[in-house]
Amino acid sequence: MSVVKQKLSVFASLLFAFARNDRRMSGSGMTTTSSAAIGAAVTQGTPGAGALFQLLRDGRARTRADLVAQTGLARSTVAARLEVLLAAALLSPAGEADSTGGRPPTRFVFNPDARIVLAADLGATHARLGVTDLAGKTLASYNADLDIAAGPEAVLDWVAAELRLLVGRAGRTMGEIVGAGIGLPGPVEHSTGRPVSPPIMPGWDAYPVPERLGGLLGIPVLVDNDVNIMALGEQWSQWSGVEHLLFVKVATGIGCGIVSNGVLHRGAQGAAGDLGHVQVPHGADVACTCGNTGCLEAVASGSALAGRLRALGLDATGSREVVALARAGRVEAVQLLRQAGRDIGEVLATCVNLLNPSVVVVGGLVAEAGEHLLAGVREVVYRRSLPLATQHLLIASSRTGEQAGVIGAAVMVLEDVLSPAALDASLTGSAAGG
Repeated sequence: MSVVKQKLSVFASLLFAFARNDRRMSGSGMTTTSSAAIGAAVTQGTPGAGALFQLLRDGRARTRADLVAQTGLARSTVAARLEVLLAAALLSPAGEADSTGGRPPTRFVFNPDARIVLAADLGATHARLGVTDLAGKTLASYNADLDIAAGPEAVLDWVAAELRLLVGRAGRTMGEIVGAGIGLPGPVEHSTGRPVSPPIMPGWDAYPVPERLGGLLGIPVLVDNDVNIMALGEQWSQWSGVEHLLFVKVATGIGCGIVSNGVLHRGAQGAAGDLGHVQVPHGADVACTCGNTGCLEAVASGSALAGRLRALGLDATGSREVVALARAGRVEAVQLLRQAGRDIGEVLATCVNLLNPSVVVVGGLVAEAGEHLLAGVREVVYRRSLPLATQHLLIASSRTGEQAGVIGAAVMVLEDVLSPAALDASLTGSAAGG
């Protein structure tokens, strides 16, 4: 069994165990079933309780009859599946529906408050932390400056301490957490959660991030590249009907998250979408942190633009100052942003021809400068990509803004712990264990 699969089993087992303990302590008068009955309900036939639960994750209340009609399962099977989910506190009664004769039927609804998820989006110079419910709704958040180059021990110790404080601010407890998701500004081997030769993260290569952070917090942890979780958060919350999407982050560095057929594409070693280290034609003499020259990141990132503005005598230490100068109407900043957009567009045009997305989202701190950057991207992509690939292509700014990474980190955990397979495995195991 892979490390990730082991973690998912732990996630879901914790979820069920917590709910079961809560129910024992609450003295609720709600009807419960025996362990044997729950085990039978989960294991008999298909779909299981996990699959039935997916229908209810949209937040709509449904009766047993509604679910029978939607699934085609027998009424007794649906009732047994519902009992399993009620016992795990994943569902709760939601009043009664209108009666068509006889006793009004009870409606059931997803209970997102049952547990919480921790999320951390770490960039080169910032950290965004959050606590969400099981529907991905942010309950509390915290943003701060952070130097990723300070090293894994210092950074993760700080993240753990701040997340503990944030849980308290959300009015929740550490015992309610099902897991944490974290994004890092470099390639990550998702199966192990370890960074792979990250150019701007000295000391992080192959570092056991899940083990360190998980040990500090006492919970399972999933890790991915920061732009991957941003793509996941943007697509999940804003573009749920879009199956082919590129999310381009332009900040201290440049990266791309790829959603294809509705699934995040990470590549063989987690390096898919490393857009920032594609060479651009006119940057051949510019050194990049990766050791090569002429990389897109060395020419068009926030740090590169800040360096050029400093050379012009302007006060710009990083991406934030670049954006501020552009918003203040400084021509130098506006012109650099427009050219940066063109440079990014040169690389994106190839990506559009290769992957044929229906939406390209541009986010990250530099993208907050508005249309200056986006106009340059559109100018080149629509000119250089094939007409068929751009016929219905939409290039837009991020709708989630700085919250994309926090949402995506939470969703990364939720999509695993609440998946049909993970829920069925944990519910069966918990029922068998009494």
